[in-house]
Amino acid sequence: MGPSRSIDFSKWWVKESSSSRKGNPVVVTMENTNYSVLEIDAPDSAFQPLDKDRGKNAKQFTWLLLLKAHRVVGCLAWLGNSLCSLVHAVKKRLFLGHVETEMSAKAKFLFRLILAFLVMTLAFLSFELVAHFKGWRYFHNHNLHLPQTLEIKGWFHTAYVSWLEFRADYIAPPIQSLSTFCILLFLIQSVDRMLLCLGCFWIKFKKIKPVIDGDHFSSDDLEGSNEGYPMVLVQIPMCNEKEVYEQSISAVSQLDWPKDRLLVQVLDDSDDEGIQLLIKGEVSKWSQRGVNIIYRHRMFRTGYKAGNLKSAMSCDYVKDYEFVAIFDADFQPNPDFLKQTVPHFKGNPQLALVQARWAFVNKDENLLTRLQNINLCFHFEVEQQVNGVFLNFFGFNGTAGVWRIKALEESGGWLERTTVEDMDIAVRAHLNGWKFIFLNDVKVLCELPESYEAYRKQQHRWHSGPMQLFRLCLPAILTSKIAFWKKANLIFLFFLLRKLILPFYSFTLFCIILPLTMFVPEAELSIWVICYIPVFMSLLNILPAPKSFPFIVPYLLFENTMSVTKFNAMVSGLFQLGSSYEWIVTKKAGRSSEPDLLAAEERDSKAMSLQLHRGTSDSGLSELNKIKERQETVPRPPVRKMNKIYKKELALAFLLLTAAVRSLLSAQGMHFYYLLFQGVSFLLVGLDLIGEQMD
Repeated sequence: MGPSRSIDFSKWWVKESSSSRKGNPVVVTMENTNYSVLEIDAPDSAFQPLDKDRGKNAKQFTWLLLLKAHRVVGCLAWLGNSLCSLVHAVKKRLFLGHVETEMSAKAKFLFRLILAFLVMTLAFLSFELVAHFKGWRYFHNHNLHLPQTLEIKGWFHTAYVSWLEFRADYIAPPIQSLSTFCILLFLIQSVDRMLLCLGCFWIKFKKIKPVIDGDHFSSDDLEGSNEGYPMVLVQIPMCNEKEVYEQSISAVSQLDWPKDRLLVQVLDDSDDEGIQLLIKGEVSKWSQRGVNIIYRHRMFRTGYKAGNLKSAMSCDYVKDYEFVAIFDADFQPNPDFLKQTVPHFKGNPQLALVQARWAFVNKDENLLTRLQNINLCFHFEVEQQVNGVFLNFFGFNGTAGVWRIKALEESGGWLERTTVEDMDIAVRAHLNGWKFIFLNDVKVLCELPESYEAYRKQQHRWHSGPMQLFRLCLPAILTSKIAFWKKANLIFLFFLLRKLILPFYSFTLFCIILPLTMFVPEAELSIWVICYIPVFMSLLNILPAPKSFPFIVPYLLFENTMSVTKFNAMVSGLFQLGSSYEWIVTKKAGRSSEPDLLAAEERDSKAMSLQLHRGTSDSGLSELNKIKERQETVPRPPVRKMNKIYKKELALAFLLLTAAVRSLLSAQGMHFYYLLFQGVSFLLVGLDLIGEQMD
């Protein structure tokens, strides 16, 4: 390597050091003579960072601008496409959708009330817009100087000032009082949720699980002695559920339990003769395969599901059985379900119910099923598990559970007085001193409603029934012999807080009071009420389903949207209105996961080979095949999928969007975004743009 060239920094150094000298001189001497020696003075100034903009030239700056412009254009194009898609969907729904006409008297009253609020807010908005463009921006300050008579110019200004005085004196105080009451209820319910979550964390931390007293049932050959196995009755109530009857009957018929200790009852309330023949054929198929299964059909559907179960329990042979397992038509228990649940009754004579958890085959089908999965995961893993561990009581889910028949009989059996017969029998059994166990590790596959229409009807039944039951059970609760704290838990937590207060404050606070406060700023809600606490509570609700975390914002908005249906149902049940007695079977799609389909195909092939080996008659199977072939050959008329338009949700959408425009005038950022997104959420639900379409 040749000697390095000497670079003279003296002129530059003198120029730089003349202004300021800082630090001590540093002499760096290199042993290699091929390098020059440099004396560095004032290192602070010498090692100043270079200006980043000095290295940029005009071409780089132009490319940077083009890149940013490309991103902006792409964002605008995406927003434009989204807006066009939304407008197209709205236009399609308005021209092709069916307006909801089946409204009860209470629903019509609620719709007219929301419509009156909408008209009132539109009038307020028009008033405020005129005042805004005229420069009368009194709403920016709550403590305003109102102009005197000499300052007022024009009758409209006079009316506006009179409105401000009337609003501050007569409208703001009652709204503020109601909002304070709702906020108090909101905080109480939030504390309850936090305590439930803490209880769930404690269960996870301590690894608390229900244990089985004594030895498990032995897995001896089923052809041998089975005296150690108790007699179990399995019931499958169904009604016109053509899509799922085959899956449930197949799954229940393959339960791992001695055949002579098990009886399956298929309780059919279907009024369609074609579906009845299909179910009879399926029962006949499994009966010929050696399963102890019978088919029961009622001519009249009295009492809905409760009447169906009550009729089945009145059979003479039921007295020979000790336990009864209940599965709805879309539930598919694993073969070891009974061996995981029934042993818990052994050595525990006070145990009445063992409840398993639900799992869903279609939880990722669409946005609606994902949001339902969040709610139900919290319900099972937090609410029911915590109440089961610490209180030995929770509401029976109506399916995927095993009852001690003695507990059912001592508690009065199935009653037809409400549409929530499962909660009814659970409350009565609790009042008689029976205990419940929830098994979070035992899961039974089932389906979630995939259309908003089906989900809406299901939620109406689930929220009107508890209020109806509360009116009927309150005297029995007060006069029962259970401990006082158990009575308080039933009345204040189980019924009032979680069944009545939750839909009341959700609808009143976030759907009525919040948009009204945009026109009455004296009663404005704090940011922590509409943002911080709801987001925190949504985070708690989503913890049992961590994979659903990206859907936290849609979940929060959708829960507020569903508060209209839940509030209407709660009022219907509380005041015994006609719609509280309505029972509509939730529409099913008959979905199964891929592993379940493969396992079912393998089990069916094994069962068929066993049947051929035994030489059993195939007359029932041939009859079933004839029925299916006859249905396939009959040409079906083309089915047009139509969606409904829900007037209450649409009215609230326009109410919230109107309030969003008003909040924009007063530069309330967070209020504007919340009202805007919540209004769009109501609009999408009102136009039935969430979930699958209905046939």
